[in-house]
Amino acid sequence: MLTRDEAWQLLCDWTPSEKLRTHARAVELVMRDLATGLGQDVERFGLAGLLHDADYDSWPAEHPIRIVAWLRERGDEDLAHAISAHYTRWNVPYESLLDKALLASDEITGFIMACALVRPTRTEGLEPRSVKKKLKDKAFAAGVDRHEVAEGLRMLIGAVGGTEDEHLARIIGVLHEHGAELGLA
Repeated sequence: MLTRDEAWQLLCDWTPSEKLRTHARAVELVMRDLATGLGQDVERFGLAGLLHDADYDSWPAEHPIRIVAWLRERGDEDLAHAISAHYTRWNVPYESLLDKALLASDEITGFIMACALVRPTRTEGLEPRSVKKKLKDKAFAAGVDRHEVAEGLRMLIGAVGGTEDEHLARIIGVLHEHGAELGLA
């Protein structure tokens, strides 16, 4: 089984962009927190978050084919499948909670980081209603696919319950806790 150290080394080898490595680390942290709360495998959830965009910097036209193939060669099918499904328009079925959790954590984590970066207090005092208001502003963080955010939240809430606000608050909390590491301090 893949170790976290091996995954980090691969990410660094394939991802020269510090910004994308920071995004991968943020999604890893969010996924680990979600797994903890749901009694799931924290390491597997974290690895999916860490590696979901590992091939994007070096081979954007082939994303996520390279990382999925690499994981399948190693026998890490659960990670490969979750990563192959982290964008709904790829039409890969969502078979596990890991698949749904990655979809529900990827785009929204990047979006919440963008929300924090335009605030003088960053994540301090950031509330779900503010994030939801910014989601309605199509010009803000325009690269974030709102459809993916909505589908991810819908799938995760359908699978584990809770509300959008609870999910957003949890992500904000994770990002706040690790703000210094993620450039949000």
